[in-house]
Amino acid sequence: MKGGGGGGVYSGKRRWRGLVIAVLGLVFLSMLVPLLFLLGLHNGFHSPGSEQQSSPSIGLGEYGTKIVIRDASNLSEGDRSNHVDDLVKQFAPTLSKDILKNISHPAENETKSPSAMHDNEEEKGFSVPPHADLQSLPIENNPKAAASVQIIDYAKGGVDQSGKSCELKFGSYCLWREQHREDMKDSMVKRLKDHLFVARAYYPSIAKLPSQDKLSREMRQNIQEVERVLSESTTDADLPPQIGKKLQRMQAAIARAKSFHVDCNNVDKKLRQIYDLTEDEANFHMRQSVFLYQLAVQTMPKSLHCLSMRLTVEYFRSPFDDTEASLADKYIDRALQHYVIFSTNVLASSVVINSTVMHAKESGKLVFHVLTDEENYFAMKLWFFRNTYKEATIEVLNMERLDLNNSKLQFSLPVEFRVSHSVDAQSRTEYLSTFSHLHYRLPEIFQNLEKVVVLDDDVVVQQDLSALWNLNMEGKVNAAVQFCSVKLSLLKSYLGENSFNKNSCAWMSGLNVIDLVKWRELDLTETYQKFVKEVSHIVSTQEAQNEAVALHASLLTFQDLIYPLDGSWALSGLGHDYNVDVYPIRNAAVLHYNGKMKPWLELGIPKYKGYWKNFVNREDQFLTDCNWNS
Repeated sequence: MKGGGGGGVYSGKRRWRGLVIAVLGLVFLSMLVPLLFLLGLHNGFHSPGSEQQSSPSIGLGEYGTKIVIRDASNLSEGDRSNHVDDLVKQFAPTLSKDILKNISHPAENETKSPSAMHDNEEEKGFSVPPHADLQSLPIENNPKAAASVQIIDYAKGGVDQSGKSCELKFGSYCLWREQHREDMKDSMVKRLKDHLFVARAYYPSIAKLPSQDKLSREMRQNIQEVERVLSESTTDADLPPQIGKKLQRMQAAIARAKSFHVDCNNVDKKLRQIYDLTEDEANFHMRQSVFLYQLAVQTMPKSLHCLSMRLTVEYFRSPFDDTEASLADKYIDRALQHYVIFSTNVLASSVVINSTVMHAKESGKLVFHVLTDEENYFAMKLWFFRNTYKEATIEVLNMERLDLNNSKLQFSLPVEFRVSHSVDAQSRTEYLSTFSHLHYRLPEIFQNLEKVVVLDDDVVVQQDLSALWNLNMEGKVNAAVQFCSVKLSLLKSYLGENSFNKNSCAWMSGLNVIDLVKWRELDLTETYQKFVKEVSHIVSTQEAQNEAVALHASLLTFQDLIYPLDGSWALSGLGHDYNVDVYPIRNAAVLHYNGKMKPWLELGIPKYKGYWKNFVNREDQFLTDCNWNS
């Protein structure tokens, strides 16, 4: 009996002890489970592919903020990302509006709905999300990080740190870039790169967390997979079929990484490294684009180079009867209308002559003197021998073989300068074309002539120009269209300290009536040479001398000797200005394609090319052989 009774007491004590342990365990679990939920670790309990449903849990955060925790397994990918961001935002410390009033959150604005943004505006403080704009947050002992750095979109009117707009800095390239802007292509590749940048920024911090080895391995695997894909693919068409799932896995891993408290300095440092690399790459491509644009506008197209070479070869292969002797009298006949064209472009000079002849009332009175270099001389000779322009007479002169006072001439084309100025508080760029050094030898080249009209090879004539020969120039030497929006005071850097009327208007070449008699009386060639010598010793290179000195000497040589032509005689800007009205174009006597975007270039402004192409002889066999028509 004793033995049996003692055993019952002992078993009862053991049973009560087990119940106490069980109760304590339940109490411990009841405290642990809410703690785990508050730490955001409940998502890790779901096995892959499992479907669980749970009601929303409501609790109080560290600062008394009401927190709603929902099951993330039933949310879409975008909602899950917003859900994680909201959790992190609720646990993050809050800063006053005074501190964060200048901080922008572009990434946050992209993911939040307008209603959520409105709710945030009504709070007393703004919480700092982990994906906030790190550029705007202060970084200790890092002045570069504290500085505001931005990639300038020049084409949308942006300005750099010096206050210069794109057009002021790069000229017509910016206008061409804006007109030819294309929609973003290969968006998936760009999204992969963006997510790869973010994953690289968070990975070092996640790798330092001992409890997140699984997430660390997952992020490392995602980074390696995306790097391998991007190393083999540059366009969306090259991407593998399952790339969408890889992107989703990376997005999920990044969202989980953002939910942990990590060292913001490490993430900021990594993101800034990536940002600096991206900014350097963008600036490099900007400079490269400008260089390639300049190369394209300064290089003769392949088809025109082919045309010149084919004509030169054909000139020596098939000799033809030279009619120079029979036309020699016309070349010096003062009763005829003499036009002078400086050009190395066969097709461009042909368009100038063809458009002038087509609108002339008496084409038999027209004599064209085409001045070119030795390289293009034979091509010019054959072209104008093969093609006739009504009854007009055409002379081709090789300036490098022409001796004037026992001195050989160096051929040079009219020089163009980009001048930026302000009109109604808006920056504007003009291209001024001026005479080259060779223009000032005209009285010597045409010793028997009294008046000539000088045409640039980038013009198109739309009306009869015979009225220019009856023009009373009132003792002036050069009749030209003036640019009164560009005063000489704006060109002080070119003109130096010389005494000149600062309110005088700049003038343009392109269409100029030259009184050679008055020129010889005033000896303007000697005056020009004097101005050249004044500044030539300052300029080191020959190329710079040919450009900067030409503008300096030309504007000062013809000071007070310019007869202003009415603006309807010549309309300029068709080589750089996209906004020229149609009405002035139709009513102008001469269209001037001054600027970088010449009509024979692929970069030419499309809506102005038609006026030029109307006077191209498309049926010529050489143009067909050189694929110019295509």
